[in-house]
Amino acid sequence: MKKRFVLLSVLLLAGALVLTGCGSGAPKVDWELSITGDVETPLTLSYQDLAKMDMIDLNDILMEKSTGEDEITSWSGVPISTLLEQAGAGDFSSVTAIAADGYAIEISREELEGGIVALKDDGEWIAKVAPDDGPIRLVTPQTPANRWVFQLVELQIH
Repeated sequence: MKKRFVLLSVLLLAGALVLTGCGSGAPKVDWELSITGDVETPLTLSYQDLAKMDMIDLNDILMEKSTGEDEITSWSGVPISTLLEQAGAGDFSSVTAIAADGYAIEISREELEGGIVALKDDGEWIAKVAPDDGPIRLVTPQTPANRWVFQLVELQIH
C-alpha cells in the first residue's frame, strides 16, 4: 500500500511538473529570432527562449497607422536593450529588422529606445490571437507603427 501511495505521489508530481513546464503559459511555437552583424556573440533565440525571459509592459502606446485609425495599444515583450546586451552589440548606430517575408527596415539607435520584441498584444499571446502578425513583433514606441516589423526573424546590428 505504501509503495502504491509513493508511486501515485511521484506520478502526480511528474504530471504537475509537465503541466507547469511551459512556465509562462506561452504557446508552443516553432520560431527563431537571430541577432547578427556587429556583435560579439551572434544569437539565435527560439520563441520559447524569448517567452522565458523577463518581459516589460508598454502601456497606452500610440500606434500611428499609415492607413486606418490610429489606436492606443499595450504590448509585452523582451526589451531590445536586453537582447542587444546579450549579443554584445556595443556601440552600434542602427539595426535592420527583417521579417519572415523578407521585408526589412533600418531603424536608428535612437528610434529603438524603449523598444521591445513583443510576444503579447493587450495581454494576449500574439501567436494565439493574431498568428498572421506574429508570433513576435518589433514594437518601437518612438516610431510610427508602419516601422513595427511583425513576424520578426532577424535583427542585423550595424
